[in-house]
Amino acid sequence: MRPEIIEKQKKAMAEHGLDAIVSVSPENFAYVTGFVVPSQPLIRHRHAFAVVTADGGVSLVGVDMEAGTIRRRAPDTPLRVWAEFSDDAMTVLAEELRARGLARAHIGLEMDYLPAGDFARLRAALPDAAFTRAENVLARLRQIKTAEEIALLRRLSRIADQAITDALAAVDAGDTEMDIAGHLTRNVYALGAEHFKLMIVATGERSMLPNVGPSERVLRHGDVCRVEIFSVIGGYQAGVCRTAFVGEAPPHAGRIWSHLVECKYEIMNMVKPGASCRAIYDAFCAKLAQLDLPPISFVGHGIGLHLHEDPYLGKTPILGAPGSDAVIEENMVLGFEPLCYDTGHGFGMQNKDMLLVTATGSELLSDYADTDALIRTGTARAGNAAGREDAARAAVA
Repeated sequence: MRPEIIEKQKKAMAEHGLDAIVSVSPENFAYVTGFVVPSQPLIRHRHAFAVVTADGGVSLVGVDMEAGTIRRRAPDTPLRVWAEFSDDAMTVLAEELRARGLARAHIGLEMDYLPAGDFARLRAALPDAAFTRAENVLARLRQIKTAEEIALLRRLSRIADQAITDALAAVDAGDTEMDIAGHLTRNVYALGAEHFKLMIVATGERSMLPNVGPSERVLRHGDVCRVEIFSVIGGYQAGVCRTAFVGEAPPHAGRIWSHLVECKYEIMNMVKPGASCRAIYDAFCAKLAQLDLPPISFVGHGIGLHLHEDPYLGKTPILGAPGSDAVIEENMVLGFEPLCYDTGHGFGMQNKDMLLVTATGSELLSDYADTDALIRTGTARAGNAAGREDAARAAVA
């Protein structure tokens, strides 16, 4: 278990008058325990629950298929097991809550994740308990990262950054988007990630498409390449995107890219405790407007156990609350991405980084390579060729 996270939940329960919080999503289960139950994100009915009480007690409920994994990862935490094909997970959860003295308690629950039918059965099994939405409470807690979380996100940022940089260096004209994907996935695992999410490989005319995976498209001279990946460890993820060109950048690419780099530094200079998320977004839109480039509805967002978390540096800083604003706070981690999918010249460009909010400003976490300049593909091949030529000359001498 993670004592610092449990303490944060204890304080939140005292503030909101809760007797317990039950984490039901893979993200918030991992927030309490430090690990993801492998099949929970894949098979919706395979519920895993983490129960934290107001006094800091913790117990777990998990499916029999994953009981061995849960016990191995949390050997000192009480575990109640439900049988996948004969038990109702809600009935077993109710039994655990009743055993913890919570039959008439005020319980926080992630109602945005738990299916309506499951919640109805839980309420029927615990008719005297009062259930309250807790997803916003947990989301708020996750915005401010602990030192442990920051260290992990720093590591993940560099894994994603290096994996993309090295993959782009390894391909050139004549290779395919699948070749980029092959290098990229091998790199992510070789550098220590447990897995990855949302790999985007978009080249040439496909670079204008926001969230597409790799295809058999062959790289051609003059192509722009957008490559993004989220590396994952313990449920946490860091997303980085880099833009490259094949052989020679197309017309207008250099000018647009320089403008996006200026956007990057304007955002970094504005990100500091107390800053308005909406003001940062408005400044980004004004900067893009100087080149008549269209913005998307945000230029950054919180990140951690979800790909996208509040706050957003966008039109709506708090998801689902139009007209809202939010204030930047120390130890938030943001994915920020000055981009333009439709430049008007047949290609899109994006430079996504991970940013830590410090006491006085911000710090770049994805700092493996200097990405102020467009990346040129094939540099590893060029380096290998130069090395072979040097070796041949040495052998002749």
